[in-house]
Amino acid sequence: QVQLVESGGGLVQAGGSPRLSCAASGSISRIYTMGWYRQAPGKQRELVATITSGGSTNYADSLNGRSTISRDNAKNTVYLQMNSLKPEDTAVYYCNSAIYTDGGPAVVTYWGQGTQVTVSS
Repeated sequence: QVQLVESGGGLVQAGGSPRLSCAASGSISRIYTMGWYRQAPGKQRELVATITSGGSTNYADSLNGRSTISRDNAKNTVYLQMNSLKPEDTAVYYCNSAIYTDGGPAVVTYWGQGTQVTVSS
C-alpha cells in the first residue's frame, strides 16, 4: 500500500510564492519519476513539472517559468516552489510518482488526493 499526501495549498494573494510538498509513504522499494499536475475548474488536468530520481527536470508551459520542482529522495518527498502566482493559476494541484513497491511486480503510478491552490486578485 502506497500513499501520496500533498500539503502547502490554500488561499494565496496574487504575486505570492507558495511551496507545495508531497510525501510518499508505504511499502516503497524505489521511486522513479515524480511530478506535479494541476486541474483548473472546467479544464483537463495538465502537467506542471516532473523530476527523475537523478534530479533531471522537465517543465511544461503551464506556469511559464514561475515554478521549481525538487525532491528529497531520503524523505520520499517532492516539492513545487511556485512564484508570482496569478488568479489563473487557481487549481487543484496533484502529485504523482512512479513507484516500485516491495512486492512488485511492476512500476505503478500513484496519485495524491490533490491540494487546492486559490489565488486571489
